[in-house]
Amino acid sequence: MKKYLFVLSLLICGAALADPIGDANALFAKKSYPQAMQAYTKLANAGNAEAQLHLGEMYLYGEAGVIDLEKAEGWFKKSAAKGNKTAIAALEMMKRRETRRADIAYWISTYDGSDLKAGKYRCVAPRIPAMSKQNDEIEAVSAKVSAWQECYNGYVQHLNNSSPLTKLIPKDIADLLTKDESEQANKHLARVLANLSEEARVSSKLVLADFAVWRDATDKYVTEHNQMVKSAKSR
Repeated sequence: MKKYLFVLSLLICGAALADPIGDANALFAKKSYPQAMQAYTKLANAGNAEAQLHLGEMYLYGEAGVIDLEKAEGWFKKSAAKGNKTAIAALEMMKRRETRRADIAYWISTYDGSDLKAGKYRCVAPRIPAMSKQNDEIEAVSAKVSAWQECYNGYVQHLNNSSPLTKLIPKDIADLLTKDESEQANKHLARVLANLSEEARVSSKLVLADFAVWRDATDKYVTEHNQMVKSAKSR
C-alpha cells in the first residue's frame, strides 16, 4: 500500500507540474509561431482565456501567418467573456481602430509631407532676370537669392531632423497600427521623404543655374560698362 501511495504521489506531482499554456508561451517567445498557434488553438478551444487572448493577438499582429481582424475580435470576445482584462482592452482598441480608420489610412497611404514645406520652410524660388544693369537691381537680386539659400538650407536641415517620418505619426494612431500597417506606413513615408528631398534638390539646381547665368551676364555687363566709362574719362 505504501508503494502504491508513493507512485500515486509522483503522478499527482507530475500533473501539477504540467503547464500547457506556459509551453505554448515558450513556443511563441522562440518565434515558433506555427507550433505556438497549434498549442494556443487547442487550449483556446478548451476554454483557456489566456490562450484565447494570445490567439487573438496572433491574428491581430500577423503571427498567425495572416492578419484576420474578424478572427482576432472573435477570440478577444471569448477571452473577455471570462474576465480577461487584456482582452477587454484589446476590444476597446479595436473599437478605436474603427473610429480612427481615416487617420490610419492617412499615415499609410495619403500623407504627402506638405506640412514640412509650409510656413518658414516654404522657400519660393526667386525670380531672376537674365541680366541686371542697375546697382539697386543687382543688390536686390543678390539679396533675394541669399534669402532663398538660407531658407533652403533650413528646409533641408528640417527634412533631416524629421527623418524618419514615422516619428510624425501621433502615438495614439501608431498604437493602433497592425504589423502590416506599420510596414506600409514605413514604406509610404520613406517614399514621401525621398520625393521631398529630390524635389528640393531639383529646385535648388534650377535656382543656382539661373543665378549663375545672371551673375555671369551681369558681371560681363558691369566689366564692359566700367571699361567704357574708364575709356571715356581718359579721352
